[in-house]
Amino acid sequence: MSSLPPTLNFAETEEEIVKKWKEEDSFRRQNELSLERGDEEYTFYDGPPFATGLPHYGHILAGTIKDTVTRYAAMTGKHVDRRAGWDCHGLPVEYEIDQKLNITHRDQVLAMGIDKYNETCRGIVTRYTKEWETTITRLGRWIDFENDYKTMDASFMESVWWVFSQLFEKDLVYQGFKVMPYSTGCATPLSNFEAGLNYKDVHDPAVVVSFPIVGEENVSFVAWTTTPWTLPSNLALCVHPELEYVQILDKKSGHSYVLGKSRLPQLYPIMNNKKKWKPAMQDELFEIQKTMKGNELVGKKYTPLFDFFANDEYPYQNYWRVVSDTYVTDDAGTGVVHQAPAFGEDDHRVCLANGIITKGDTIPCPVDASGLFTEPVTPVAGVHVKKADDQLIALVKEKGRLVQKDNLLHSYPYCWRSDTPLIYKTVPSWFVKVEEIRDKIVENNKQTYWVPAHVGEVRFHNWLKDARDWAVSRNRFWGTPLPVWANEDMSEVICIGSIAQLEELSGVKVDDLHRETVDKIEIPSKKNPGTVLKRVEEVFDCWFESGSMPYAQKHYPFENKELFEKGFPADFIAEGLDQTRGWFYTLMVLSTALFGKPAMKNLIVNGLVLAADGKKMSKRLKNYPDPTLVINKYGADALRMYLINSPVVRAEELKFREEGVLGVVKEVFLPWFNAFRFFMQNVERWEGGSRKFVPSVDKVKATTNPTDIWISAATQELIKFVHDEMAAYRLYTVMPALVAYVTQLTNWYVRLNRDRLKGLDGDDTDAEIGLQVLYDCLLDVTIIMGPFTPFITEYFYQHLRKMQPSYADAANGGGNSNPVMPGKSDSVHFLRMPEYDEGRLNHDAVEAMETLQSVVEQGRNCREKRTISLRTPVKHVAAIIRNPSKNVVDAITGPLKKYILSELNAWEFTVVSKEDQHDWVTLSLTPDFKLLGKKLGKKMKAVQASIKALTHDEAVKILEDGKVTIEDVELDAKTELVSKLAFSKEGDNWEATE
Repeated sequence: MSSLPPTLNFAETEEEIVKKWKEEDSFRRQNELSLERGDEEYTFYDGPPFATGLPHYGHILAGTIKDTVTRYAAMTGKHVDRRAGWDCHGLPVEYEIDQKLNITHRDQVLAMGIDKYNETCRGIVTRYTKEWETTITRLGRWIDFENDYKTMDASFMESVWWVFSQLFEKDLVYQGFKVMPYSTGCATPLSNFEAGLNYKDVHDPAVVVSFPIVGEENVSFVAWTTTPWTLPSNLALCVHPELEYVQILDKKSGHSYVLGKSRLPQLYPIMNNKKKWKPAMQDELFEIQKTMKGNELVGKKYTPLFDFFANDEYPYQNYWRVVSDTYVTDDAGTGVVHQAPAFGEDDHRVCLANGIITKGDTIPCPVDASGLFTEPVTPVAGVHVKKADDQLIALVKEKGRLVQKDNLLHSYPYCWRSDTPLIYKTVPSWFVKVEEIRDKIVENNKQTYWVPAHVGEVRFHNWLKDARDWAVSRNRFWGTPLPVWANEDMSEVICIGSIAQLEELSGVKVDDLHRETVDKIEIPSKKNPGTVLKRVEEVFDCWFESGSMPYAQKHYPFENKELFEKGFPADFIAEGLDQTRGWFYTLMVLSTALFGKPAMKNLIVNGLVLAADGKKMSKRLKNYPDPTLVINKYGADALRMYLINSPVVRAEELKFREEGVLGVVKEVFLPWFNAFRFFMQNVERWEGGSRKFVPSVDKVKATTNPTDIWISAATQELIKFVHDEMAAYRLYTVMPALVAYVTQLTNWYVRLNRDRLKGLDGDDTDAEIGLQVLYDCLLDVTIIMGPFTPFITEYFYQHLRKMQPSYADAANGGGNSNPVMPGKSDSVHFLRMPEYDEGRLNHDAVEAMETLQSVVEQGRNCREKRTISLRTPVKHVAAIIRNPSKNVVDAITGPLKKYILSELNAWEFTVVSKEDQHDWVTLSLTPDFKLLGKKLGKKMKAVQASIKALTHDEAVKILEDGKVTIEDVELDAKTELVSKLAFSKEGDNWEATE
């Protein structure tokens, strides 16, 4: 024991414990002990991260939450399968390969060969798995990396096929053309929820363009747009049928324009300035020639801006006329909306409904998969759409059709992977019918317990109730291929649900399901013998794969069928707030579609970890400390505690500060270690070479020392609180309570009993009782803190266990066997969480100690006010306590009095009786004017006068009653009145504080 260092290098100690766990295979053994006992299964899903980059603070935070909850579950009689997984497919991987190989167009991939491209992708997906394993293990997280799953494994992909085939059989899948968010950087459509992941404030050109009305000389519609690149594809103009429109003569240009009457400020911005605009100014700017409703404009034809599509390849006779729809608003623009059905969801819907376009017809879409203009838009062919704006605006100006040009700062969606601006584009895609099962999804969400609740009840609920059909296919290469085989006109379609079914129908046996393997497989047609069905080109969106992980990680339903069904839905999952539109969403959609259930019972959502300046953490800006360096400097436990004991566990933001991690070391770990070391030293002193310290709960329960009774009661309260709050998954309440308890144990119990524990009081029997109490507390808090700070608790336990009689049973493998118990068991993490002892709960003792601490702290404040050193004794300390219980008064004037006198170096301590309090203090009340202004109105002065006239006793009674009625108005004493105590004693002999 005497070998304990005066200070502990927490980081180095943790590294030794990591080594110990690895040598003893502690995580695996914990699981085996649980299985041997037949512990109840606790299902946990770990969302698969991409291993193409290194873990950051967001991963560390989510991993810490997951590890804490699953460790706690394992220590409360549950068997928890914790299996690592890796997201291997999709845009994150392909985008990196495209950058590496300088691929800018899908034709380059086809020329290279899908097999070679996919092999290159395969080569990087596990590039950082070892680094991940090193970091996560060093963090103290127990998770199975040896038995991990990968979304590129054939077993995983086969289950994904099964999931899709089930949706197909339930008629929840269709192929359609829709205007979708589209990433030109990744050359693929995105789902609506992906489009919402990365918005940025950007400047875009905003132009007003004229569209001359056919048959009306010098009269034009004017339309406003922030996407000039869509103007070559304009096919119609849309107005609101019920809005009022005007035809005006613009005095400056001499042209007549038609626009919404309420939108005149778009052309004449001065009208928005209420101070400068005067109605008389209208005569100088414009003249209203006509007024009409929007429906009167419907059917009017106009001269197109460009004639790229005025040829027989397109039904252009239907184009370039005015239609109406109520989606048009008058809150921006001109009230006339330009329609490019290939690039706008509403545009497409409106044009289809009004016969501008028809299903099956070719829609003008002069933009390729990479976002480059194609023929026949010759002037900008080969130019990216977002870079073509200036050229197109110049063309519009040359034609004399540019009415206004401006720049607009607005929020715009960017691709979450390539960080390039998204466009909206008509593309063929395979969809899951989310809208058809939306009500069921909303109901299933209500069955899931969210922490914090508002994320599920408000944010996620609002997202679900407006959920759209989900585009699950991607026009890419590295992913799970859609298991759909069809003939050329899609009149015969088969959805394959397993490798065996594919072999049965095609005669080809495969052990890999990637495109290079399955694309060449053909299935003979049953409808048209002699012809074959070929696989459609698309692969699955990687979000579909991650949403399938509950089933695919277990290769369900091909293996582990009973095991999966018994443990579904999951007991617990956790991820960041951004996953409300990502993984949480896809899990809920697929579980509802497949089983009519939510995918999870309990869910913790964490907020974002930002840099200290409140900005997003950026490798380029280097505005945050390297996580590995922080762990090596302060230890993983300190980082874990700093993260969990912060607002980020309540789904709020955390501005990461390295000094916060240092604060945990200084304010929690060092005092805790010092108290532990003090205990070990004094046990050694008490034993003196001839006695043996043997922990005894009976001696702890038999103690009559008031501080022993208090700290034992506080420990039992803590145990009860931790169990109650962890059952509710409220880590944000548990961690502060644990930190506060450590402070109580180290700063109060140990300090108040220092001489006693050292044996300086001359009573070794009483010293032993104090040491028994301290051991009991240290062991309990070590076990309770185990899931939160796994390293320091293991360190303490390895010393504390040696005092237990059962330590002798640890030899010859006994420490790795059941039943587990303190002393015998080789790791604190093998143990069961202590249950609270109701017989040792003592609210009176806790309340009395809280009062003692308040008296001591306020007494020290009084000394500081008068700059009186603690070495100088004071004659008398008097405490005025509002409505103290008799038990509290008896305790602090009885057995606890000596501690107050000692802490404050005072000769006498008394509690002023309620009857005598007025001789010491005067209580006054005043109305809270800010709160009561509207409530009282003209009665304010009368109420104020009445309250001011109250005596001390009357004011005390009002506070005790909690309310008072004055001038027929009831006032809440706690929230609407402000109380103030004035000290009545005068002179230099007294000092007061409150």
